[in-house]
Amino acid sequence: MDLDFDDATVAFRDEVRSWLTTNVPAEPLPSFDTAEGFAAHRRWEGKLADAGLAAVSWPAEFGGRDATLLQWVLFEEEYYAAGAPLRVNQNGLFMLAPTLFSHGTDEQRARILPAMARSERVWAQAWSEPEAGSDIAALRSTASRVEGGWRLSGQKTWSSRAAFADSAFGLFRSDPGSERHRGLTYLMFDLHAPGVTVRPIPQLDGEPGFAEIFLDEVFVPDADVIGEPGQGWRVAMTTANNERGLSLRSPGRFLSAADALVGLWDREDGAAGTTADRVVDAWIGARAYQLYTFGTVTRLQEGGELGPESSVNKLFWSHLDVGMHETALDLLGPRGELVGPDAPDGGRWPAGYLFSLAGPIYGGTDQIQRNTIAERLLGLPRGAR
Repeated sequence: MDLDFDDATVAFRDEVRSWLTTNVPAEPLPSFDTAEGFAAHRRWEGKLADAGLAAVSWPAEFGGRDATLLQWVLFEEEYYAAGAPLRVNQNGLFMLAPTLFSHGTDEQRARILPAMARSERVWAQAWSEPEAGSDIAALRSTASRVEGGWRLSGQKTWSSRAAFADSAFGLFRSDPGSERHRGLTYLMFDLHAPGVTVRPIPQLDGEPGFAEIFLDEVFVPDADVIGEPGQGWRVAMTTANNERGLSLRSPGRFLSAADALVGLWDREDGAAGTTADRVVDAWIGARAYQLYTFGTVTRLQEGGELGPESSVNKLFWSHLDVGMHETALDLLGPRGELVGPDAPDGGRWPAGYLFSLAGPIYGGTDQIQRNTIAERLLGLPRGAR
């Protein structure tokens, strides 16, 4: 890939940098795992949308900027470098939206994407079930055909953002006689519809970053089926590949964390031995991920697709994230347990560490990723389940 960016790309990057410098809040917004913080992040997303920066790679007709994938990667780098707020609608922007672009109808894109870009409608991911976490093909929630649509029944759990979100998307078994990956349908549904009960799940910090969703004969119209009924697994792989491979965890996130880690090491007057090596390894890992993503962008711009290679990507960034935060906490020693505004770096390291521990789990556990790599990339025989 040619890393000498053209004039349009440089101008776009400079515009984004200038806007963020002027508009990023001076103080961090409250956590979006609280009602107050969720509302504040909605307002921030609306401000981004007013500037045409909420979803830069989307077509302008849906609230985007028609930016190239490379420009989107650079936008993400600038966004994280500026310390801008986390994206409250990341499930919609980075997982559902790519799925709609690949499998949705024109009507669905026109109806859903503009409101998503402004976070007037925030989306939750409703995939995991009590007996179907990483093995999503074991799901039991059902979609029964009725006149004009479907009736959804069952339970979803560990649904990100569901405590305060407006809508959700997920897979349901629409063929009662089917097993595993067959007979599944991908549907969107309103979290405030009759028959839906949302029960927040407190995290370690006590805030409801997740929720259980109970569905009791919830009606969903045919217009909210993505792709063909019964072909939901194929549609879901588009969502999963984006979650693991490009959209959800852009290099900007890790470049920013690596730079902060280097700054921390410098302020702590350095450290001898393995800690210094680990700081260097983290910085190199973040740069390697950046270059790898540039390669992915090149492949996609040449007509390629995100495939099972995304599992390699997911394994890499999830462990990079854990390693960086562990190194930071080792550098800080006992002060690494402090949180709040008076803690080192505002307490970002212990909070980030707790979140990073979920990386090897959500989006498919390490074991699932390694199975995918072994079977679909290396051609090894399928292991016993």
